[in-house]
Amino acid sequence: MMRIAVIGAGNWGTALAVMAGRKGQQVSLWARNAAVVDSINRGRVNPIYLPNCAVPESVVATTEFAAALPGADVVILAAPSHVTRQLLLNMLPLLDSETIIVSATKGIEVETGKRISEIVADVIGGAAQKRFVSLSGPSFADEVVAGQPTAIVAASTDPVARQLVQSELSFENLRIYANDDVVGTELGGAVKNVMAIAAGMVAGLGLGTNSVAALITRGLAEMSRLALREGAKLETLMGLAGLGDLVLTCTGGLSRNRHVGYELGRGKSIAAITSEMKGIAEGVRTTTAVARLAARLGVEMPITTQVEAVLAGEKSAREAAAALMARPLREESAGMLLR
Repeated sequence: MMRIAVIGAGNWGTALAVMAGRKGQQVSLWARNAAVVDSINRGRVNPIYLPNCAVPESVVATTEFAAALPGADVVILAAPSHVTRQLLLNMLPLLDSETIIVSATKGIEVETGKRISEIVADVIGGAAQKRFVSLSGPSFADEVVAGQPTAIVAASTDPVARQLVQSELSFENLRIYANDDVVGTELGGAVKNVMAIAAGMVAGLGLGTNSVAALITRGLAEMSRLALREGAKLETLMGLAGLGDLVLTCTGGLSRNRHVGYELGRGKSIAAITSEMKGIAEGVRTTTAVARLAARLGVEMPITTQVEAVLAGEKSAREAAAALMARPLREESAGMLLR
């Protein structure tokens, strides 16, 4: 039996805790909200996220790192990307040097442009990268805990770490593949959220499937350009952590990022949209981070640029769509994977 600590009791953190608990692992689930912790421990349910899912008895919730972290074989980071650095700083005194750090967070730090693996290296030290695993892929939490077949990826440069996560978290309907491309897996998971906002705008504008198909395809080109420039592998972007997650988030009704885009397309302000949401749409912050990273690297990302303008209130969704269609004509493959 493994001891697993999950940091963050949102949809995905709760779902991972539930799946690990169903497999028989000993799970500590850390949350800021004391009421959520009490509900999980007493009523076996997370009333805010996944209220229709029973939490196994082997999952114990807590608001204290001192109760969650000591003795953990695996620590899963499942909180939003913008709080990850501070959480790691708070956790640092309690982390064992041999603990495997798993990121289930799909975002980039706005202030630094760093991926979660790089934040972990900053806070814990470079040696932590050897035992770091990025967990990503097409996975709506509600469908996972409902028993629907789901396939995701565990990426690490350390074969032992990725194979351990693969074997200890795979269970029944949750199948985990493994690869060694942390960069591609992290950037695929982050950039697809930006594209999901764009896809939501398409739907909110009342446009059809032609437009969505074009958006997804050109979004994959943008994702690939950025990731390859950072050293990722093309096959990762064409796999579960890239194309798979992109298709899910751009088309699925459970996508929070797509919902944000949809409401933007209907004319709502970003402030009004986010004030009504109970969860975090990572793409809102990640758009800025991706745009800055692309500018620094000299990578052309026109969809990202237009989404950033809409989020900033500089353009309407309709104006952004028109700007994309008015770009100079070019060969399809020109710069697709090289710029």
